[in-house]
Amino acid sequence: MPPAPEILCYSAGDVNKSPALKADLHCHTHLSDGKHSPAFVIERARANQVTHLAMTDHDVSQALPEPASEHDPKLIAGVEISCLWESFEVHMVGLFVDPTNATLQTLLTQQQIRRHTRVAQIDAKLTALGTTGLLSDLVAKPAIALTRSHIADFLVANGVCKTRQKAFKTHLNRSGKLFVTAQWCCYTEAASAIKTAGGIPVLAHPGRYALNKAKLRRLLESFTAAGGEALEASYPNIAADMNQYLIQLAADNDLYLSTGSDFHDAAAQWTDVGKFPGLERTAAERGIWHHPVWVKDCGASEQ
Repeated sequence: MPPAPEILCYSAGDVNKSPALKADLHCHTHLSDGKHSPAFVIERARANQVTHLAMTDHDVSQALPEPASEHDPKLIAGVEISCLWESFEVHMVGLFVDPTNATLQTLLTQQQIRRHTRVAQIDAKLTALGTTGLLSDLVAKPAIALTRSHIADFLVANGVCKTRQKAFKTHLNRSGKLFVTAQWCCYTEAASAIKTAGGIPVLAHPGRYALNKAKLRRLLESFTAAGGEALEASYPNIAADMNQYLIQLAADNDLYLSTGSDFHDAAAQWTDVGKFPGLERTAAERGIWHHPVWVKDCGASEQ
């Protein structure tokens, strides 16, 4: 099991003697492949002293709940869109989006239909192998966006695979028995929808993609040209050299830096809401909390 990442927390004297800011801008709930309700994630964030929280479910953007107390973090409307760049799947987070925006909701509805269609195709393959009930099991869940993680859980619960890792390796990945190619939107469409909804397009966890540095640089250039404005440079288990490379890529492409735990499950003890490496001082000066949209919504930079 990986070591527990440190909790991100900038002290008041780190940058400009302003109040501490602790922003987790990438979390999931049971509306997509997270294990917990939005209320649970908010409570977790409050317990971990997160000051700003974005719930960024896969292809789902919902209205924000009302704060339960003055100690709740500032909530930021978000989404994470699965999309294609040069036939390669990447994820784009949208922060400060208007969840009622028609353009964004049209795209997300299309994405949810694509997800449902994919699950139905996988269900047909699984039925042919002798295991039934996948589709009916998944549609009964609170999830609006159905994912391969849900399928992996079903395979484990029904004795098809011993673990989620095995389920992906033998059934759901490209060489697996149940593999179905994802039909996502183009990255340019995702960026456009986020910006039309008033949001900030952020490239999620760039270091996790199976890309060499040359291709990663090209991805960032394409993302920037499409209207992308930030990249995640701090998330659990990021290698120090990758963190530095992403900070450099952000500077080269004039992008802001974002941070997030990519939280899904409280049982995953190596991570939690608000836990990931902190940005160093010079990098924090490029933090997304300096973006005009952030300043307009949350007030002047707290970093």
